[in-house]
Amino acid sequence: MAFSRSAMTGSGSAGRRIGQNKSGKASTESLMGTKPQKLSRPSDKLNPKTVDPFSATSKSQSAFASVYATGGIPCRLVHGSVKHKLQWSTPPDQLPFDPVLVTLADGLKETVHPYTFVSRVGFQEMLEVDGAQQKVLPVMPKITFSIRAALSHKDNSVFEGGLDALMQLSDVVGPELNQHLKTILVPVSKRMMDKKYKDRITEAVQRLEQNGGKELLLR
Repeated sequence: MAFSRSAMTGSGSAGRRIGQNKSGKASTESLMGTKPQKLSRPSDKLNPKTVDPFSATSKSQSAFASVYATGGIPCRLVHGSVKHKLQWSTPPDQLPFDPVLVTLADGLKETVHPYTFVSRVGFQEMLEVDGAQQKVLPVMPKITFSIRAALSHKDNSVFEGGLDALMQLSDVVGPELNQHLKTILVPVSKRMMDKKYKDRITEAVQRLEQNGGKELLLR
């Protein structure tokens, strides 16, 4: 069957219009069916790894992240020009250590911002309230379990946060921590050969000895 020249020309022009743009080059979107990926900005490299704490799309969201996103920890992160800080909607001295401090201790193993900052600073500030020693003693097993988990973490920053939390807890409860040290110090001893942490671990052990008193030396 013969086709007219005009019909062939029309169909050919339509085909070229589909696959080409004005410059005559094939359209990336028409060939791939997707838009080009957005290139990362240089400033992105300067910002810490961050997640949206109020996003409900993450299927792997940790227990701490879930509690924080739903307001279970009554504070928010305030970005300052020099450093960040926490702003509490309820003063820390009015909060129950169980579950708030227990939750913050669990968050010590977080690796992304803002959870790392909230858990570490929140833990410290709750231990600084008046009467913290009596409030923390009933939850010591839970707190020390979480600190040990942080000290056992493969992420160096998490280990450092756990070490800081351990010294802060020791300053508050003193000899009451001695009975838990046998298990807590196991992951710490594994880092002793790391020159990067030798000085910090030595400082931590000396702090524990100072706060633990003669009872610790007899163990």
